[in-house]
Amino acid sequence: MAIITSHLRNWGKGTVPPFQVPAARVPAGAGRAEPPTGVPMPLPLRVPARLLFARHKTTAAQHVAARHLDHAFERLAAAHLPLVAASPLVDALRASPEPLALPNLARRLPLRLHRRGPLHFLRLFPRVFDLRAPLPLSLSLTPAAAGLLAVASSPADAARTLHRLLAMSVTRSLPLRAVFRVWRELALPDDFEDSVVEGHPHLFRLVSNPAEPNTHILHLVADQATEDFTPAVEKARPDRYAFKLQFPPGFRLAKEYRKKVKEWQLLPYTGPYQVVSPSAGGSKRVSKLARRKMEKRAVGIAHEFLSLTVEKMVEVEKFSQFRKWFGIEVNVRDVFLDHPGIFYLSAKGKRHTVFLREMYDRGKLLESNDVSEARAKLVELMLLRRRGLGNANSSANMASGATADARESGDDFVDHEDCLLDVSEK
Repeated sequence: MAIITSHLRNWGKGTVPPFQVPAARVPAGAGRAEPPTGVPMPLPLRVPARLLFARHKTTAAQHVAARHLDHAFERLAAAHLPLVAASPLVDALRASPEPLALPNLARRLPLRLHRRGPLHFLRLFPRVFDLRAPLPLSLSLTPAAAGLLAVASSPADAARTLHRLLAMSVTRSLPLRAVFRVWRELALPDDFEDSVVEGHPHLFRLVSNPAEPNTHILHLVADQATEDFTPAVEKARPDRYAFKLQFPPGFRLAKEYRKKVKEWQLLPYTGPYQVVSPSAGGSKRVSKLARRKMEKRAVGIAHEFLSLTVEKMVEVEKFSQFRKWFGIEVNVRDVFLDHPGIFYLSAKGKRHTVFLREMYDRGKLLESNDVSEARAKLVELMLLRRRGLGNANSSANMASGATADARESGDDFVDHEDCLLDVSEK
């Protein structure tokens, strides 16, 4: 070891030529025999210092993969995958008073629903989609599915939800396109821009966005002094600043982890409806205590956002659109992963969906309403697929009816950004 260290030191001084091969070897069993005169010793492979002292980094994918799995939530996320994949198609069918021809629909709606083709996907769910012959095939929603999809909150309830959502914003305003992305999760009516926004001028005002053309900003014009919103966490808060914790089954709490969780529970933080000064979180170089308070405020905002949703779940990508407007200065995905007792993050279907743990019991929603019950019945219709219907849609199913009941995995349902709808079925 001393010889290697000496040669490495001489290597840095430039006195030892690199990669010299000795002219003679020391025979085995010769003890500590000295090498022949004038023959340099072989050098080990040189390793850069940046590789020797590099700190191991965990990628976002590794962080998500290392989470503790809760199979009840995983099954729930898998059950919603077909409905989530077909949501753009469902919206197009609901907006049309008449059945749509598949060739016209393929030109209007560029998405792919299934790796085996769109017709295979549509034939899997005859209780939701009605395929009609003759050629070209036309598509519409079944009466049962259309009735369940029509269930939404009343304009008064939708206005109250939208009011609370805007009250969490630092500027009391949100981009309209971000609200459009979560209108299903918030159970807003299809025409909420007219029935809710324009129907309540004393609460909302829609103005053009000067930063981006052809976009709008939704402002909250209600008097802040008259607002008295209580966060949903106050209903089941064990202590003043604590959150209700429900860790997944089999989750082992180490002694050091319990200590950190107890300290974090006692940490004060700014509530989601409290006013935040513009200077708070403005600098990237903050103390460790300030960073922990920012993280806890982000937890409180995410908790309140999920409480406003109907099914107490939302895609992380959709929630991230509100990050700047809510004044969140930390990574929202890390917030969900670092607090497994409050949230659960599922990666089913190549999409990250976060659930609010305290609102579920073994995968069942504790507090239900008309909208959540209608969504649950629609999911059940899709889970039934073709079972019990025999040769349903026989005029349109043609030769693929025998394989429609094949077991599908979550990877078979692809995102609508990947490919086109009019891919030929193989």
